[in-house]
Amino acid sequence: MDDEAADGGAQPMVNRDEPIPIVALSSPPEDDLASPKPGSKRDMLKESAEKLKEKLQESSPSRSQEKTTIQDRLFATLLQQVIPTQDFDQSDDTKDRRSRKYIPIERPNFSLPVMSTNFRRFNARIGVAFVFQNRLIRLFSWRVPSQTLSFLAVYTFICLDPYLLAVVPIVACLFFLMVPAFLARHPPPPASSTEHPTYSIHGPPVAPARTIKPAPELSKDFFRNMRDLQNSMEDFSRLHDSLIALITPYTNFSNEALSSTLFLALTLSASLLFLASAYLPWRFIFLTLGWALTLSGHPSIPSLLLVAPHIHPNLQSRSRVSLSNWIDTDIALDDSPEKREVEIFELQRRDPLLPLSASEWEPWLFTPGPFDPLTPTRIAGERPKGTQFFEEVRPPTGWRWADKKWTLDLLSREWVDERIITGVEVEMEGERWVYDVDGGEKSPEGKGKKERAKVGRTWDEGTGVEGIGEWRRRRWTRMVQREIRTGEGS
Repeated sequence: MDDEAADGGAQPMVNRDEPIPIVALSSPPEDDLASPKPGSKRDMLKESAEKLKEKLQESSPSRSQEKTTIQDRLFATLLQQVIPTQDFDQSDDTKDRRSRKYIPIERPNFSLPVMSTNFRRFNARIGVAFVFQNRLIRLFSWRVPSQTLSFLAVYTFICLDPYLLAVVPIVACLFFLMVPAFLARHPPPPASSTEHPTYSIHGPPVAPARTIKPAPELSKDFFRNMRDLQNSMEDFSRLHDSLIALITPYTNFSNEALSSTLFLALTLSASLLFLASAYLPWRFIFLTLGWALTLSGHPSIPSLLLVAPHIHPNLQSRSRVSLSNWIDTDIALDDSPEKREVEIFELQRRDPLLPLSASEWEPWLFTPGPFDPLTPTRIAGERPKGTQFFEEVRPPTGWRWADKKWTLDLLSREWVDERIITGVEVEMEGERWVYDVDGGEKSPEGKGKKERAKVGRTWDEGTGVEGIGEWRRRRWTRMVQREIRTGEGS
C-alpha cells in the first residue's frame, strides 16, 4: 500500500497469470527450420551488416542522453536480423495510398532507433490486451463453469432481444471500469481488524486512485509482456498457415473442377440468401451457434469430436466418392487452351525517283501495322519499325505459336476495307500486294487527275502498274494459343 501511495496508485496492467498459450494447429514446415540457402535474403543481410552498423552509430543519441544505451543496442541488434535489404530513400515523394488527402498523416521511413523505441513503448503497454485475452481463454475453456454459464445466460438474452446490445457497452463500463475503480479507493479493512464480514462504503476514500502505467523496462512485467507477445506471434503464424493450407486448395483453382463446384455452390447460396434472408430465424441461428461454439470449449467435448469420425467411416467415404463422381461427370471444363490469330505485314519498297519499269521492289521489314499513307508514324515522317526476317517475329507475351508457319492472306480487299485504308490499290490476283497510289504529281505520263481520283476512294482494284507509290505490303497470319504456366516459376 505504501508503494502504491508513493506512486500515486499507478500500476502496470500485465498478465501475471499463466502465459498466453501457443495454439497447436499444425507443426511448422521443415522449410522454415532449414538453414538459409546461398544467395538468400539472410546472406544479403549479412553482407550489408557493416553499412547498417554505421547508420545505427550515426543516428544513436549523444552520451549525455544515454539512459537506456544498453537497451537500445540490444533491441537494435535484434532488429538488424529482420530489416529489409533495400535502402529507403529519404527524399522519396511517393504518396502512401492508405493515406487520405484530408487527413494529415505522417509516415516516417524505417529507422532502427525509432523502431527500437516504439517496440519498447509498445511492449510496455500491450499488457492490457494480454490480460483480456487470458480472461477470454479462461471464460471459454470453462475454468470457472459459473462464469461461462453466466456469459451464456447474457448471450441468450441478447439473442432473444437484440435491442439489449445498446446496453452492453454501458454495463461493461459500469462493472469493469467504474466499480473496480471505486472499490480500489474504498478497500475493505483487513480481515483481522473487524468481526463483521461486511464493511461500509461511506466516508472519505482511504486509498489513492488506481491508474494504469506502462511496465518499467527490464522488469518482470516487461518480460512477461515479451513472453506473451512472442507466443501471440507464433499463434498468428500458425493460424495463418493453417487457414492458407485449408482454404487455398479449394479456392485457387489448382483443382479446377473442385474450385468450380465450390464457386457454383457459393453463387447459388448467395442468390438464395439474397431472396430468403428476410425470412430466416436469425435469432435462433445466432443463439444455436453461440451455444455450440461455447460448448465446444468444454474439456469433455474434444474427446468426443475425435471419436465421432470413426463412428460411421463408411458413410463418410461413400459421401466423398459420390461428390467426386458428380464433379467428374457434371462439371465440364475447357481442356484446350484459347487460340487467336495474329498478323504481320510484309513491307517492300522501291525508289520513288525512278520509273516503275526501271525500279525493283526491295524487301524492307515485317511490321505489326500496314504502314498505309495515313499511318501517324508515316505522316510524321518516320520510318516503319519491325524485323527483317520471319524467324525474328515473336508471339505476344503469354502466348505461343499454335502452328508451324505463316499463311498468306489472300483476301487483301477485306482487311483493307475493314481498316478503311485510303490511297492504295489492291492486287486481286497473284501475290495480293496492296500498293500505295501516287498522288499524280510525280506521274511521268501526266495522268494526275486519274490518280487523284484513286486517292479519294477507300480501296482500288486492279493489276495496273501506273501511279504506283513507294511502298507495298501484304498480310500474313498465324495462330497462337495461350501459354500454360506451371507453378514452378511463380
